[in-house]
Amino acid sequence: MAASSRSAIARRVWLLALSIVLVIAIYTGGWFYAASALKERTLALLGSKEADGVTVECLDASYRGYPFRIGLFCSRVNLDDRTHGISATLGALRSAAQVYDPGHIVWEVDGPAEVRTSHGLSVSSNWKNLQSSLVANDGRLERSSTVIQQVATSLVSTAAGQALNVAADRTEVHLRQNGNDLDAALSLQNVTATGEGLAEVSLPAGSAVVDVTLVGRAGMVDGTDPSGLALYGTEGEMRRLAVDLGEGRLVTVTGPFSIDGEGYLSGRLKVQVEQIDAWRDSVAAAFPDIEPVLRTVSGMLSALTGGGQSASIDLTIERGKVLAGGFIPIGEIPPI
Repeated sequence: MAASSRSAIARRVWLLALSIVLVIAIYTGGWFYAASALKERTLALLGSKEADGVTVECLDASYRGYPFRIGLFCSRVNLDDRTHGISATLGALRSAAQVYDPGHIVWEVDGPAEVRTSHGLSVSSNWKNLQSSLVANDGRLERSSTVIQQVATSLVSTAAGQALNVAADRTEVHLRQNGNDLDAALSLQNVTATGEGLAEVSLPAGSAVVDVTLVGRAGMVDGTDPSGLALYGTEGEMRRLAVDLGEGRLVTVTGPFSIDGEGYLSGRLKVQVEQIDAWRDSVAAAFPDIEPVLRTVSGMLSALTGGGQSASIDLTIERGKVLAGGFIPIGEIPPI
């Protein structure tokens, strides 16, 4: 091969190498510029909520994932909604999106999490693993799916002087914007629930499913709802709430409901109960303080079916006061 030919080939190789290096340098510079811009935009977005009485902190915020991903990392997340009297804290947050598909984001967060409301409700939760994915389009979050492994949650109402501990092997939460409404679905597997100071095995492990629509609350998914995460002033439709303790012990609840500005629940709900006596005995063993109420309710249900073990009853809830058939008081639900 002539020297001139070898020289031409060498020049082309060098030009190709320089082109590759140049492309990598431009891509690298673009990635870090985008990361810097995203960080500033994120912090500005979080700060913009101050005018609405909401403070959101992403401590030690940084963007990572070079070269093919980009994601927000925080050592801790704090939220304070002074308008609605809600505050929350979460552990470390890690997120990532493919550079070629920035609208599909996967993220995970560490526990524990704590939520407190001005109505005296406090919720603390911890888990082994929490992973989620969300899909955004045109700057709006369209849907989200979350899976939580081995979660334990404690709910305490100082207003009612009640405490409840709930644990589940697997929890799934699915949210979707449906026009102006929010569709939400929750499923819990191998759930245990106990009252304060009671043995964990007092209530058999079971499963639970919630399928609900919140009217006009689509913005809860992406943070554009002016009420934030607060449920005060919300109306909705319970398409299905089911609790299954196995061996045929199934309770299903459906119907419209609302939560007023003070956190009180109202609604017109239909409750279907299978294995009435078994349910009464199981719940009474876990919560002996409400056994008289349970016996009254189970007797009422059995009377409706002539002593049978399956029954349907209409419940009216008026600002937390629960009435069977619209006029027989059977209990009270504290404000959230």
